[in-house]
Amino acid sequence: MIQNSVTRAVVIGTGHYLPERVVPNSAFADTLDTSDEWIVSRSGIERRHFAAKDERTSDLAAQAARAALDNAGVGADTLDAIIVATSTPDYTFPSVATMVQAGIGADKAYAFDVQAVCAGFIYALANANALIVSGQARRVMVIGAETFSRIMDWTDRSTCVLFGDGAGALILDAQPGTGAPGDRGILSTDLNADGRHRDLLYVDGGVSSTGTAGYLRMQGNQVFRHAVEKLAQTAETALEKAGLGARDVDWIVPHQANIRIIQGTAKKLGLPMEQVIVTVQDHGNTSAASIPLALSVGVESGKLKQGDVVVTEAIGGGLAWGAVVLRW
Repeated sequence: MIQNSVTRAVVIGTGHYLPERVVPNSAFADTLDTSDEWIVSRSGIERRHFAAKDERTSDLAAQAARAALDNAGVGADTLDAIIVATSTPDYTFPSVATMVQAGIGADKAYAFDVQAVCAGFIYALANANALIVSGQARRVMVIGAETFSRIMDWTDRSTCVLFGDGAGALILDAQPGTGAPGDRGILSTDLNADGRHRDLLYVDGGVSSTGTAGYLRMQGNQVFRHAVEKLAQTAETALEKAGLGARDVDWIVPHQANIRIIQGTAKKLGLPMEQVIVTVQDHGNTSAASIPLALSVGVESGKLKQGDVVVTEAIGGGLAWGAVVLRW
């Protein structure tokens, strides 16, 4: 059968950046009623990175962007667009993306931010895919970058031990495909939201409410309950849209929030943990940065190889959640 030619958004480069400061679980024991054993048993997190006082989200994002350009072997002047997923921008405006654009010399690229908290990178990927498929861009840099250490309540042990700072980036390139599941590139996306659950995970500040940045607040047990169910469901939906099933998956690259959520989602999908890329132990929850960080680490470690089918999924405040299926 002759297949119609379609445009696919294919990954051609990945990169990441982590601040130099590494904070082990033991660092919290002096000020909080907690311990390394308590944190590891509940989250799987052993350490995380915190940005230096003079490091901003745009700095982390630009470093990850440069690493992705080096990995792809392309110049910043070849980018048509830059999308940054973040909930911790440097300023109310301008966007982090425009600062990255200037910082890396991507003079021809338009740039904007996406805010969907921990699901931000999934939303950004879906937007980048739509730009490429519709012909509005041929090469798009997608970045997830966060400095969540700036919105932590350091007296709340249920949240402040979970989060970290970092950035990850990938470059998508328009390439011809057949429209079949065997194509390289993004094969499907699935996005969801339910604002009725906004009180489960939010920041208690903002420009038009308190005029302050605020602190992160979370009902952990409720978030866990929603996460496993919704992540497995969105992954299954995205696979169905792609014409694939769980048996076709080589790797799950999930949002790195909590090892128990990651394990629960893999179990619901019927996939072993050996097929899951896990970085939560080293990075903590870096929100929108966690998936591109894990993708970059997966490439760096030699796990992710061309032709692999990858499912990546995330859920965050909103609630907002979704999944992307791509062939590497």
